Amino acid sequence: MKKNWTEITIALAGVFQAAALVEQLAKTGYCPQDALKASLNSLFQTDPEDIDTIYGGIQHLELGLKVLTDLLHHHKNNDNRDSLRYVLGILHLQKKLAGQTDMLDIISQRLKQASKQAEHFGPIHDNVNANLADIYTDTLSTFRFRIQVSGDYNYLQQNRIASQIRALLFAGVRSSMLWRQLGGKRWQVIFNRKKLSREADQLLQSIQNSTPISSENP
Repeated sequence: MKKNWTEITIALAGVFQAAALVEQLAKTGYCPQDALKASLNSLFQTDPEDIDTIYGGIQHLELGLKVLTDLLHHHKNNDNRDSLRYVLGILHLQKKLAGQTDMLDIISQRLKQASKQAEHFGPIHDNVNANLADIYTDTLSTFRFRIQVSGDYNYLQQNRIASQIRALLFAGVRSSMLWRQLGGKRWQVIFNRKKLSREADQLLQSIQNSTPISSENP
């Protein structure tokens, strides 16, 4: 079966966006609300019509695509070093989670409850963020491997920001799961970098031109 590189790139951009938002929150206490909403809302899309629906439209993944493109074009660029570290951590967590059937069931049930809360308050409401953070803490944070977030201590100690960071890491794992389901592999970032780069560039151009992108293979 031929890989759909557009869909693989979109899902990987979802991982990168979550990681980039974590870095921004940890260092500045702020992140773009549209991007935050798209990333967190992806956790509640259990039966989407297509991959674009998961993020509310490809335009809401612009940040993730930009960070991904920067990495692909400038392999040794240190501007997004922490984001890349978070991405690698997220991919590792998702791989460990994939073999934990009981934990996946728990996450699924608790996300159904959180989804009802999000419908009432919205996906970026503090109460929803706190709920998502609790799910992350009770499940993914129980693995021996944990993602260490670096940033300004004054921001990291704020409950609201800490909850948003955990919720975003959770969203990153969800995008990572989608990425693997679509055929994504870590080695592709090295050996298929040109394909990923071309797809990411085209998606960004589509956003800038406000033209729809088809997820069908040419």
